[in-house]
Amino acid sequence: MTTFLVTGGAGFIGSHLCDRLLAEGHRVVAVDDLSTGRIANLSEARGYGNEFTFFNMDVRADGLLSLFERHRPEVMMHVAAQAAVSSSVEDPVRDAAINVMGLLNLMECCVRTGVRKVVYAASGGTLYGEPRKLPMKETASGRPVSPYGISKKVGIDYLAFYERHHGIVFTALALANVYGPRQDPHGEAGVVAIFSERMLRGETPTIFGDGNQTRDYVFVDDTVHAFALAAEHGDGRLVNVGTGLETSVNGLYRLVAEITAFTGQPAQGPPRPGDLRRNALDPGLAAEVLSWRPWTHLEDGIAETVSFMKRG
Repeated sequence: MTTFLVTGGAGFIGSHLCDRLLAEGHRVVAVDDLSTGRIANLSEARGYGNEFTFFNMDVRADGLLSLFERHRPEVMMHVAAQAAVSSSVEDPVRDAAINVMGLLNLMECCVRTGVRKVVYAASGGTLYGEPRKLPMKETASGRPVSPYGISKKVGIDYLAFYERHHGIVFTALALANVYGPRQDPHGEAGVVAIFSERMLRGETPTIFGDGNQTRDYVFVDDTVHAFALAAEHGDGRLVNVGTGLETSVNGLYRLVAEITAFTGQPAQGPPRPGDLRRNALDPGLAAEVLSWRPWTHLEDGIAETVSFMKRG
């Protein structure tokens, strides 16, 4: 039995990851400051009794070391982040404080307690900047256009430093636009959840910009599977977790409208600062080093998300 520490464990991706690791028979320690995560997301995990422990704590907190010393995790899944692009543009200092200084605080705890592996949630949607060629490979040499993307890129450089100097191996997963049940419909990142909730309520969703901008949407269960595989594979690598397929925001709107039986037209908003025009990630390396492939079709994933929201 391996002990995993999951940061952002009460969040959208983190809570699904806790469920997956517990189901595999591991012990899980989850950390979340509940700024965006929700205790309700942990109802399944809490059913595992003593195999699951939750701490309401910021990743920048001084008390983090005592938690590491008490539970001695072998693998850290670092999912916690300030993940809003527009917020990073408005307040790059806060973005760096959470995404860079929070990571450094965690890594120092890892050094002092013998953590052997870190799996890091990078952002394939912002890490590479505007693409020259799609789908993008991990070798793409673009520049991030938002502080959020910059902080994720810097994070990978720090992980490489800790691997060289302290022997803590890492795998960085460049995530496409993850969607699925438990995604917050009130944030800015979860467009599938935002569209679904508003359409189910009969409210008009807003499309920012002309709606022709594209994204690569990957289902949360597929994403969590990549994390689980990365615990033992892909050492020292940046690995894309995406489908390689582009879907426009307008196309996504039509898909969600069809599944929710919504007949209204969207409102139009101005383009958001820091948003990319196009994005899709080549999953070829993930197949090679993780034996991972996406298996959930977008229509099926949206239908499952909508069904979850109806139950909620």
